[in-house]
Amino acid sequence: MIIDLRSDTVTKPTKEMLDAMLSAKVGDDVYKEDPTVNALEQRLAEMFGKDQALFFPSGSMANQTALKLHTNPGEQVICDKYAHIYNYEGGGASFNSGISCKLIDGNRGMFTAAQVESAINPPDFYHSPLTTLVEVENTTNKGGGACWDFEELKRIKSVCNLHHLGYHLDGARLWNALVCKNETAKDYGQLFDTISVCLSKGLGCPIGSVLIGDKKLMDGAIRVRKILGGGMRQVGYLAAAGMYALDHHFDRLAEDHIKAKAIGKVLEEMSIIKKVEPIETNIVIFELEPHVEESEFLKQLCDNNIHIIGMGSNKLRIVTHLDYTDDMHDRLLEILNAF
Repeated sequence: MIIDLRSDTVTKPTKEMLDAMLSAKVGDDVYKEDPTVNALEQRLAEMFGKDQALFFPSGSMANQTALKLHTNPGEQVICDKYAHIYNYEGGGASFNSGISCKLIDGNRGMFTAAQVESAINPPDFYHSPLTTLVEVENTTNKGGGACWDFEELKRIKSVCNLHHLGYHLDGARLWNALVCKNETAKDYGQLFDTISVCLSKGLGCPIGSVLIGDKKLMDGAIRVRKILGGGMRQVGYLAAAGMYALDHHFDRLAEDHIKAKAIGKVLEEMSIIKKVEPIETNIVIFELEPHVEESEFLKQLCDNNIHIIGMGSNKLRIVTHLDYTDDMHDRLLEILNAF
């Protein structure tokens, strides 16, 4: 039994999802003639109460498109120091859009409206980049799957309105936040100008993200996607997986959260663990005691067919997901208790 907890991206499509993909009606999406991807885009736009949605092969491409739509070269986006758009998208903000990131020193990937206010460059001070966008990530990846306080997001929106700034949500794991906090997609649609959501993480699809937003921005999204190399043909086979996942894999995310918290409790009892970050959703980040070698800890897990990811500085990450079964969960807890 191989237990792969490096990420929720390692899942394989279920038989039922594959059946849905194989039976999908498809067409040429470059001509906007694929009925299944059109249906997925319309469904997600309506779910969030937005005008339009567009399918992308990756979350990074969806986020990069949003940055391009909101900004002009030389401008600046405000985001947290843990932000995915800054740390894990290959420097795309500068390469694709010619913009810089103003990093906020937040708490577990989250910041306050007051911090945003302080980070805005004076618009008439031409020596500094012009601030035009605020970006948040929910749930936070490097922050350990933390969920934002919705009231704080509303306060940040007020700051954006006051200073005429765009507001983008990297919602790669937004589904987890919605389940955890009992919030709705329309709640977020009312706040953000653009939202990216991922289908290949918690929902278990093999590929795909969708960018959702207001018409005035989204009219240019398909052109940016084309520039970035995202013109696709019979993409309905992939969109069908997303349609199936929204119907069958959404509510079960709560199971991943329960298992993650159970893992955290066992880790907290282990003498070699210095700290376990608060656990809200499906990500567990923990830190080894200084005398414990990270490589040795990972090797011992690997010897037991358990794979997790090292983050450096003796910090490690576990992510629960659709393919992490009850038997795997019992086995992992057994191994951890035997350390």
